[in-house]
Amino acid sequence: MRAQLEKYAREYETASFINGDPSWFMHQVEGAHNREATAFVASALSYGSRKQFMPKIQAILDDACGDVDKWLRERRFEHRFKAGDSRSFYRLYSFSAMNRFFATYADLLAEYGTLGAYVRGRATDGFEAVEAITDYFRSHGSGGVVPKDATSACKRICMFLRWMVRSSSPVDLGLWADFIDRRTLLIPLDTHVLQEAQRLGLIKSRTASMSACRRLTTRLAEIFPDDPLRGDFALFGYGVDNSHAQI
Repeated sequence: MRAQLEKYAREYETASFINGDPSWFMHQVEGAHNREATAFVASALSYGSRKQFMPKIQAILDDACGDVDKWLRERRFEHRFKAGDSRSFYRLYSFSAMNRFFATYADLLAEYGTLGAYVRGRATDGFEAVEAITDYFRSHGSGGVVPKDATSACKRICMFLRWMVRSSSPVDLGLWADFIDRRTLLIPLDTHVLQEAQRLGLIKSRTASMSACRRLTTRLAEIFPDDPLRGDFALFGYGVDNSHAQI
């Protein structure tokens, strides 16, 4: 199994991986601050069907004219996403909920400069970073778009952290590599990843919780000790190959 997963990691962590993946958006913009902001917004909306959420992320990028960081700082999101607008923007997220999310993020940027600067002062590992992000948004009244705490798997935040921390990758940016060790990152765990891990015998848990996330990450660290989240690409590749085999 180790050799199989190492093979999948090599084959799938390539520049072509970003095509159709939400990480694609952060590679379309310029500047570290803008890439960070674009990545965080993209990760927050990355659930459900890619065919549905990718156009929603693109619509935000278009509205921001390619500069999400500036769009947030200038609070230009308020023109489209109005407080009290109960219409659905994407699934459970109303325009009003998105307004609260963007407003909280804009407040964080005004206070700390960047999300990275905020996390840097509060976290030295992946789990602490998840806690820091959830704590800020919950304590500032922006629940829903960002998980309220770190008891759930926090898949989208863990994915964002992978993008920010892992360096020397054709996919991940490594903007936070100087203050969070990639060996402490947590696997972005959802039902699909959990199913693939179960099929490989890596984990027995049936629920995508934070405890399951940490157990699976520990198992992946046995295979990829210097970089456990190479296992994210490996499990993706394993899933692709198995879906082909089933067809």
